[in-house]
Amino acid sequence: MERYIDKFMRYMEIEKNYSRHTLLNYRIDLEGFRAFLGQAAIENVDYLFLRKYLANLKEKSLGAKSMARHLSALRSFFKFLIREGYLKANPILSLSSPKIEQHLPKFLTEDEVSNLIESSIPKDLSGSRDRAILETFYSSGLRISELVGINVDDIDFIGGVIKVRGKGKKERIVPIGDKAIEAVRVYVGKKKKETQALFLNKNGKRITDRGVRNIVGKYLRISGAKQGACPHTLRHSFATHLLNRGADLRTVQELLGHANLATTQIYTHLTTDRLKSVYDKAHPRA
Repeated sequence: MERYIDKFMRYMEIEKNYSRHTLLNYRIDLEGFRAFLGQAAIENVDYLFLRKYLANLKEKSLGAKSMARHLSALRSFFKFLIREGYLKANPILSLSSPKIEQHLPKFLTEDEVSNLIESSIPKDLSGSRDRAILETFYSSGLRISELVGINVDDIDFIGGVIKVRGKGKKERIVPIGDKAIEAVRVYVGKKKKETQALFLNKNGKRITDRGVRNIVGKYLRISGAKQGACPHTLRHSFATHLLNRGADLRTVQELLGHANLATTQIYTHLTTDRLKSVYDKAHPRA
């Protein structure tokens, strides 16, 4: 089993180009399955055994989303074993994933975003960095990991675009607005250390995901943002505001770097209230 897992992980890293975060989660999930398997042979795993495994996960109080992730790892694993000829039959094909309750993402209004970015941010080096992070985050709708990975050379200051490395190390080009460009330009002009990485921590190293979360969280609190707002809320706000102002779903999908349109469609639910409001005000018999 351990040999199969190692081969599978190499396949996911080299051929599928999965991110380190995804690879780590897959490794953890598969090691958990191996522990449950014990001395049993992988060739003897059947539908009933997998049902017992799911029951075991449920006893650990795992939520539907976590269980779905475990199943996703197993589906990819068994598919790999079949493809490589290690197994003849796939026992997981008839197993359905638990239904995940869909939560609508929280977002800020345009005024709330303005309050956030116009918070009392100091004009020193760290303050300039913080403003550049907030402006870039909202202007381009990046994931935190994508923001952290930006290099100075990735930004086209004249063309107003950024080269972004997204999930699965896939690259895409996204626009960056004038205000964000100016904030980044000011920050870069104050940087004391010339490095490949754009955003640095106080030690002069590339800032981490946690560092960005702490920075954005701090200004969310200062601006008095609604309860439940988190750093990722800026990405949700980016998508929602684009749709509210008439952007089409396919364009927003490309900007967000979503592989599937269905992932982007959740934002259409957020704009329904606005459409109803406009309808009520505009239609003579509403």
